[in-house]
Parts: sequence; structure tokens; C-alpha cells
Amino acid sequence: MLLDVRTYACKPGTLNEHMALYEKMGKGPQTRHLGQPLAYLKTETGDPNEYIHIWVYENAGDREARRAAMWADPEWLAYTRKSAELGALISQSNRLMTPVDFFEFKHD
Repeated sequence: MLLDVRTYACKPGTLNEHMALYEKMGKGPQTRHLGQPLAYLKTETGDPNEYIHIWVYENAGDREARRAAMWADPEWLAYTRKSAELGALISQSNRLMTPVDFFEFKHD
């Protein structure tokens, strides 16, 4: 199992507009290709302009295939263009992680 942990930061005051755009245009095509995320979280304490989402894949090949299909989807590309026009994102960090053996990890 491979977890893709993605952390994003938005310009101050733009997080809600960015989230609204994602809900309207990005969520549909992304979840169509990647499935439901393990988590999609906004910060309650710490940096209020930051959010995290976590996607679960069988392995690196599964991740590569699903993400390639997403990036070939015209709806996803339209969302990424609108997101770039909005200009809310200022940084992104991705980490690929695996669960430890001594804790059971359950995901549908």
C-alpha cells in the first residue's frame, strides 16, 4: 500500500475560494480517477492557509496509471487551468509513504 500525502498552501484569504473551485470543478474528475481520498483536511491550528489530502494506492504502478488517466481527462485539465487563473496556490509538497507493520491499516 502506498499513501500519497499532499500538503498545499494558499495565499492568505484565498483558501475558501480555492476550495469552492475544487468542489465545483476538480473533485468530480479527481475522484473519478483516484477514488475517494483517505482524508481531505484543512488546518484548524497552525497555518490557516494550508490543507492536506491523502490518497491510497496499491503501489507505485497503480498511482502512476490512475494519475496518468486523470491528467488525460479534459475536465481535470479545465479545473487546473481555472485553478492557475485563480492563483491561490503558493506551494505544494508531496510525500509517498507506507504504513508500518505494527499498526493495522484499514481502507476500503
